[in-house]
Amino acid sequence: MIETPSLVDQYCHGVLRTELGLGTFEARLARTEGPPAPGTTLFDTQTGFAVRRWCPPLLGLEPHCPPARYLARRRELGVLETGRRLLRGSGITTYLVDTGLPGDLTGPAEMASAGAAEAREIVRLELLAEQVADTSGTVESFLANLAESVHGAAAHAVAFTSAAGARHGLALAPEPPGPGEVRGAASRWLAGRRAGEELGDPVLLSHLLWIAVAAGIPLQLRAGPGEPGPRTGPTGPAPLTGFVRATAGLGTDIVLLHGCPHHRHAAHLAGVFPHVYADSGAALVRTGARAAAVLAEILELAPFGKILFSSGAHGLPELHVVGARVFREALGGVLGAWVAEGAWSLADAQRVAGLIAAGNARRVYRLE
Repeated sequence: MIETPSLVDQYCHGVLRTELGLGTFEARLARTEGPPAPGTTLFDTQTGFAVRRWCPPLLGLEPHCPPARYLARRRELGVLETGRRLLRGSGITTYLVDTGLPGDLTGPAEMASAGAAEAREIVRLELLAEQVADTSGTVESFLANLAESVHGAAAHAVAFTSAAGARHGLALAPEPPGPGEVRGAASRWLAGRRAGEELGDPVLLSHLLWIAVAAGIPLQLRAGPGEPGPRTGPTGPAPLTGFVRATAGLGTDIVLLHGCPHHRHAAHLAGVFPHVYADSGAALVRTGARAAAVLAEILELAPFGKILFSSGAHGLPELHVVGARVFREALGGVLGAWVAEGAWSLADAQRVAGLIAAGNARRVYRLE
């Protein structure tokens, strides 16, 4: 038996404060760009099946119960009690929460209270830039306030995160843009931006990423599709290589998120560059019963001290549960098989499990 008594969820979001019906709940099971196709349901996915396997017992139901029955029980308990039972049943002891997505989502303090756990904030760079733009009257004040805000946020956040690589691959340029280029991009963006519009200029995003690198706390980048949204320029794992090579030796760790289906490339980069780490979380949530095979592929390429657990959960506390339970099952299955074959000792397997589940995250994010 491979034990992981403590889990640090190194990347997640808060949970919704509102009650959900069947359609709205189902839409949260996968980050799609529209409703399921007519005649289909997102419960018929690896994630949907995993929710029905692991979550009903935490609400007093049998595993694999029908979705309608599960959601009826959810409404009976209420959103607060449901969230409390699910989060406390996940086994996660520390949440690192990206607070940069829109919606009525709980923040770190509420996550800590509901889950009887610790919680810390991850600052999303794009949202920070938008907040600075709202209070800056000129291009010069915007750029000065932006640098000041990034360095100020580094004093309380455990990490920065950005979707720039997945949305705008050109932002991952292997060198910072020049001052004139940055001022021109800032002038165009400030003049044309609309309220609530996400920062998408690749020059400004590149500038923002390099400011974050200079701030010194870990920077999380998406290595795979991640959340839906518009994309411009080359995306996927290819643009990451030049950027991570350029940031080597600067003292800032890079953590690659949402690797699936590019998890092998992310694991390879973690094996090549000392400052690069690979997240195993969202890849496992989406692959469900096949999670052990995906995790084994990550373990083939990345050093064991460079792999971190996350749920990648957003909106539904069920996704925190699924992330944690699927991870534990996959890790126990893979490492347990290697112990049974004689390839690993039990002591080494237990030590590596502890690193991936919590130890690596505690070291990278300086949680202790």
